[in-house]
Amino acid sequence: MVIKVFVATSSGSTAIKKKQQEVLGFLEANKIDFQQMDIAGDEDNRKWMRENVPGEKKPQNGIPLPPQIFNEERYCGDFESFFSAKEENIIYSFLGLAPPPGTKETEKSDATEDKSESKDEKSDATNETEAHTEDKADEGAPEEAQSDQTPPEGQQEGKEEHAARGEEEEKQGEGEEKEEVEEKEES
Repeated sequence: MVIKVFVATSSGSTAIKKKQQEVLGFLEANKIDFQQMDIAGDEDNRKWMRENVPGEKKPQNGIPLPPQIFNEERYCGDFESFFSAKEENIIYSFLGLAPPPGTKETEKSDATEDKSESKDEKSDATNETEAHTEDKADEGAPEEAQSDQTPPEGQQEGKEEHAARGEEEEKQGEGEEKEEVEEKEES
């Protein structure tokens, strides 16, 4: 599989030149085999590139600007999609190539597989621990230690009555204080 990068070697736009150079420089630095296809000096290359860029990827005027990247006949993307893939460390996926061992992209795919395996292992271990804990709690732990259980009904009612009496006493105390204040104001 050969990566084809369509460029315009005699472009007057410095922005296009910079984008082309960034793509080509990256491919060279990472030792990715590619073929530079000049659309400025070869009408066949220009025609082929324009015909093979998918409609949804073409700009409003219908003429895609270089650089355009293909893996053989398969369209990979333009500079913006190349740049995004590079930033996300998924450039080999973007180019339709297998990542070489030891690259971040390989590590990501390995890590994803490891995480899914370890999640399964963790959930099994958690389920065993929870079942073991429940068994121990049922094996005659003293009633006082099981404080998360609700008290018997009689005790619960007693607590509620006590709380209600406390609220009534507070209200009475507030009422008496108001009466005292009012008496002082009158005198």
